[in-house]
Amino acid sequence: MIPARRPTVAVPVGAVTIGGGAPIVVQSMTNTDTADDAATARQVAELAAAGSELVRITVNSAAAAAAVPRIRERLQAAGLNIPLVGDFHFNGHKLLAANPDCAQALDKYRINPGNVGRGSRRDPQFAALIETACRWHKPVRIGVNWGSLEPELVTRLMDENSRARAPREAREVLREAAVTSALASATRAEELGLSHEAIVISAKVSGVQDLIAIYRSLAARCDYPLHLGLTEAGMGSSGIVASTAALAVLLQEGIGDTIRVSLTPEPGGDRSQEVRVAREILQSLGLRAFVPRVISCPGCGRTTSDYFQRLAGRIQAYVESRMPAWRRDHTGVEAMTVAVMGCVVNGPGESRHADIGISLPGTDEQPVAPVYEDGEKTVTLKGERIAEEFQQLLEDYVARRYPPRAG
Repeated sequence: MIPARRPTVAVPVGAVTIGGGAPIVVQSMTNTDTADDAATARQVAELAAAGSELVRITVNSAAAAAAVPRIRERLQAAGLNIPLVGDFHFNGHKLLAANPDCAQALDKYRINPGNVGRGSRRDPQFAALIETACRWHKPVRIGVNWGSLEPELVTRLMDENSRARAPREAREVLREAAVTSALASATRAEELGLSHEAIVISAKVSGVQDLIAIYRSLAARCDYPLHLGLTEAGMGSSGIVASTAALAVLLQEGIGDTIRVSLTPEPGGDRSQEVRVAREILQSLGLRAFVPRVISCPGCGRTTSDYFQRLAGRIQAYVESRMPAWRRDHTGVEAMTVAVMGCVVNGPGESRHADIGISLPGTDEQPVAPVYEDGEKTVTLKGERIAEEFQQLLEDYVARRYPPRAG
């Protein structure tokens, strides 16, 4: 069963809506020097091509702020209208005030309450950021990070906890500090004139259980849209697994309106991997459909030949290559399921459950491959051209099953 979404206000961000029942949005972030407008625009375009629907860029210097309008111009020249989020720490109030073209070109600001300013400077600098957002009618993500909580807030909560009759563990106090920081900052932003419908909240940490506990608390205490992400998730499979473990629990509970998977890429590696993983998390939970799903078995002693593995890879690549045209020409094809199975144990059953599936012979089985469409066996393939013939069956199935897109 697909979980019911937690009710939130709707926050428009450029052409995208966050919350309010809108589809959960996939977000990513560039790692280029924003002052290099050509490289940054190129990476934004790559992330958008991978499926990112919002892209955050660092705005940390005068040169970076000056480059933002040029980045917007480059994207528009390429026909891309993807919303850009400016990421501000420490000096955002100065950069936005000194660069009105930057303030206008961005679609949303992200500010971290712990990095707005220290001591007596915090409140006026936070107010300056919010006043700029109000002036340009920009939404704001108030993004708390565990590693940069306001020291005064943490000290106060720790002191109060030490005097309590039943003190909580320090980790619980830190979780509460993250929630308190986000909600108090949102309340202050509204007092300064920012609309309730212009606020998104996040409270990112790097521990799976901490993230789950914090977001459950936020969800119970506000109706702002929530941006999910396990910060500093790590590299490779460990980062993917940790992010999936945390986000899947929350999404299954209806919590979360935007997500980002914060993976550390290999040096010179593909930044778009974080987008693909985020989309796969949403699709595996049944919350969004982006591309047809190719189901294939892992193989066992009954499949000593690697033919089905090679065919599964070939069909996966074929589906991905055909998706731009299928999506352009047909409605609903993103939800199609294709099965490529390796033997008689689960092959016919899984193929019947898929929209279209093929069950290849295992070791010592009869060298034929039945094909199933919508639960019914339609044809049996054999010989050297199984792959090509199945690809043609896929094309025929898409043309027959999914109606032409209007216009």
